[in-house]
Amino acid sequence: MKQIILTAVAVISMAFAANAQDKPNSKISAQIKTRQSEKIFTFGYDQASNTSKLMAVSENFSSSEAKGAGIQAMNFAVGFYYPGETLAKSPDPILLTFWVLTKKPRFGADHSLTVVTGEEMLVQGSARYVSKPKQNMEYLNFEISREALSKIAAQSEVRFKLGESEFTFTRQHLKVFADLLEVSNTQL
Repeated sequence: MKQIILTAVAVISMAFAANAQDKPNSKISAQIKTRQSEKIFTFGYDQASNTSKLMAVSENFSSSEAKGAGIQAMNFAVGFYYPGETLAKSPDPILLTFWVLTKKPRFGADHSLTVVTGEEMLVQGSARYVSKPKQNMEYLNFEISREALSKIAAQSEVRFKLGESEFTFTRQHLKVFADLLEVSNTQL
């Protein structure tokens, strides 16, 4: 019986591996252009470090939500790095950073993230937090699983709590997530 189970697991693993395909930077770049997302994506290869980077930057959250949180503005960047000029597998986790413009640090004491997608709460925990008071900026850095990001991108309305403040991902924000997931997918 154990032999049959081990054989089945091996066959399934090989099937998943067979569906994975390396994705060269040229193909990723073409997908970004096809999706007409060149304005939100930063994509490139650094020869000195032999590293590629894909990052998307969102529009700001609503000014009323920013004002309610006691900040001037906030947006986010989402992305990842990988070695070389070919993406060998879909990245997981993915980096998510909130960029907060504020005259006075707002999220220093509480920088946790909880996202509500339909009936499910995705607790992401505390950020790696950086405050730069001379620049009036706070950075809240999270690692988010590909699965959680997929759940968020699949919704039409998503609210989240950052510290004690609540925000809503706009349709454009959700499209940023969906586009990033699509261009970084190495599965057939």
